[in-house]
Amino acid sequence: MQNYKMLLQYDGSRYNGWQKQGNTKNTIQQKLEEILSQISQKETEVFGSGRTDAGTHAWGQVANFHMQWQGSTNGLFLKINEALPEDIALLSLQKVPPRFHSRLQATAKTYVYRIWNSVIPAVFERKYVFVDKTPLDTEQMKRAAAYLLGEHDFKNFSSVKKTKKSTIRFLYHIEVVKKENEIQLIFTANGFLYNMVRILSGTLIEVGEGKRSAESIKEIFAAKSREAAGFTAPAKGLALAEVFYDKRW
Repeated sequence: MQNYKMLLQYDGSRYNGWQKQGNTKNTIQQKLEEILSQISQKETEVFGSGRTDAGTHAWGQVANFHMQWQGSTNGLFLKINEALPEDIALLSLQKVPPRFHSRLQATAKTYVYRIWNSVIPAVFERKYVFVDKTPLDTEQMKRAAAYLLGEHDFKNFSSVKKTKKSTIRFLYHIEVVKKENEIQLIFTANGFLYNMVRILSGTLIEVGEGKRSAESIKEIFAAKSREAAGFTAPAKGLALAEVFYDKRW
């Protein structure tokens, strides 16, 4: 049984997130498993690097699956892409060691949150950006972002209410990039909590709007309360950009 690593891209607009669920078949994982099971004529499970929310997109999601396949890897790559709906694409497929697991071996991830900051409608990008017509102060957003860097307990920046798992994460890098009418918030960390990127983005947007100060980030960490942080920015502006692994994989 060969282990295959997939690099995927998808438009999450019409899906109920990555993870398969009992009350719907409309998830990315479910679609992939249905297609792979048809190809192999055997139930095939897909393991993703992590969950993406309903409406969230991916430019570089990583997943793996095990399959007994007699043909070439390129032949399987073409067969999968032929069967996928037009809003999901397989970018690459490669054989990996049996022990590789897309989630367990991931060392870091990068997410991008896109903000359309203009009174001019985002005609062609409207499904993939959060529209904010209030001029955002990117310098203040950068100042606020600096307080988020490093190792912290990000529980206040998450929708997780109760968990036995650690909510401490290491945020390696944040960029606030302005490109004409668009502002991108780029986050890289060793892991993210549920809704963490969307809440971090909502908080930085509030700083940019002048609704809170850059220094208020320190108060959020001290408050021990989700309500202290900013709003949860809409899912459509978020994309999983890249998943990182060490050189063994």
